Amino acid sequence: MSDDRNAAAPAGRRERKKAATRQAIADAALRLFLERGYDDVGIREIADAADVSTTTLFKHFSGKESLVFDRQDEMKALQLAAVRERPEGQSIPAALREHALRHRRLRPGDEPGVAAFLELVNSTPALLDYQHATWLENTAALAQVIAEESGLPADDPACTALAHFALEAPRAARRHHDSTEALHRAFDLLDHGWQSIASPA
Repeated sequence: MSDDRNAAAPAGRRERKKAATRQAIADAALRLFLERGYDDVGIREIADAADVSTTTLFKHFSGKESLVFDRQDEMKALQLAAVRERPEGQSIPAALREHALRHRRLRPGDEPGVAAFLELVNSTPALLDYQHATWLENTAALAQVIAEESGLPADDPACTALAHFALEAPRAARRHHDSTEALHRAFDLLDHGWQSIASPA
């Protein structure tokens, strides 16, 4: 048994070290992007600022855009959890609406640095496109959870449609002057349509 404990400890330290390295790279990248602009910072500069090699950087991140959205996987997991763990009686679109309002629409006063981060993303077309494309990658996983929670077949196109439009809603709402109201309007439509086809949960 002692051998098992000894083997587990280094593995835990390795994971913590990997997480710390990843965070250091993401922090260095964001700091440089905010100081000089996304287009004026190179990968090698980011690696140097984080005191790692470019090879190490690419072990943690797929490319320059992914350095900005280092929490994307966490956000996707939170969205799935919002559907699975919604209160009894709450519809799936209502749970997705709540998640969108809480996690997708950051406000400048929510935490330090948010205003600058939003300005960086919103002023950089490459980042907006990357954010949208990677967010839509959650469509299949979200559709599967929707099917499981609603009692519909796994390949029901209604589940895929709801997942897709729920993921699209924040981007569509962003184009409107009152984005909160626009988001509510979008999810009102999804909720009303979903209720007409979904079997009881």
